[in-house]
Amino acid sequence: MIDGREEVVHVKNTGRCKELLLSGSEVFCVRSDNTSRKTAYDLVAVKKGSRLINMDSQAPNAAFLEWVNEGKFIGKPDFIKPEYKWRNSRFDFFVRKDGRKILAEIKGVTLELDGACFFPDAPTERGIKHINELIAAAQEGYETYIVFIIQMKDVSFFSPNENTHPQFCEALRRAGERGVNIIAYDCLITEDSMVIRDKVPVIL
Repeated sequence: MIDGREEVVHVKNTGRCKELLLSGSEVFCVRSDNTSRKTAYDLVAVKKGSRLINMDSQAPNAAFLEWVNEGKFIGKPDFIKPEYKWRNSRFDFFVRKDGRKILAEIKGVTLELDGACFFPDAPTERGIKHINELIAAAQEGYETYIVFIIQMKDVSFFSPNENTHPQFCEALRRAGERGVNIIAYDCLITEDSMVIRDKVPVIL
């Protein structure tokens, strides 16, 4: 319901989000500039109790790019390229800094339970493929990262979601053992912004 009128809106997230999109939830929508679309609005955030959670699956990459360019990842980068092609793979980002060659995959996290956060909220074979590709790149001398961007604030820790996709959890643990850096950060969320803030403990 927007201004008292029922609207069909596009949800900018491919996950299940069953614990978020509940009847009566307060949601935040953005009007599209594209007048030829079937839906006039994109749903981008939701209130879960007193917690505001961003649900836009494109927001983590955008926030990471801003964060890197501000020098908060490894200092001011010499070069950064989104959607970087390496062999038969395409990684979210390639970053170069003082001779360091860095590949990063970004995963947005919206699943929260009692202050802890988990990924994925649905099985992801694509996620396993990305992990295995980063392991291969690490073995060839790249500095590799899987960055979990938690689309909310004030969480206690992050863990892979064993209940939803145990094979993803196994792959993530294997990556950690083989030199892939696995890190997580929370975000300050407002009605119209999402900014990366604090590092969150990762429990594999």
